[in-house]
Amino acid sequence: MATSYDPFRELDRMASALIDNRGPRVMPMDLFREDDHYVLSADMPGIDPGSVDIDVDGQLLTIRGERTMANHENVKWITRERLAGSFLRQLNLGQGIDVENISATYNNGVLTVTIPVHEAAKPRKIEVQSSGEPTMQVTESAKAGTKKAKA
Repeated sequence: MATSYDPFRELDRMASALIDNRGPRVMPMDLFREDDHYVLSADMPGIDPGSVDIDVDGQLLTIRGERTMANHENVKWITRERLAGSFLRQLNLGQGIDVENISATYNNGVLTVTIPVHEAAKPRKIEVQSSGEPTMQVTESAKAGTKKAKA
């Protein structure tokens, strides 16, 4: 099997490695609202669930995780694209979030965080009150098929 060497791919790989080693990596995520809660799903494959840390400070939600790679001594790497290190994502929750009831699960490399909307921030119906003036009722006469108005 013949392998071709692509110097541009190698330069791209080295440049990416230099840039990626500066700090925590960002994890890709989806966020949507369903009924009275938000659902955040973040890709965290290969991250030990015990290393995942979620905290709320005021209105700032922070998700951290750590991926460690096995230490292979005396090997010559052909390619190494899987990133190790710290992963970080921060979100400003804004107003109307029930921060006391945020919950999280981790399954198959996906972290799912459920963020409930605070009861006071949920949409509600407002009943319209009358100002005390007489209301008009409309009744239907079954015999005559006509409508009568009562004050």
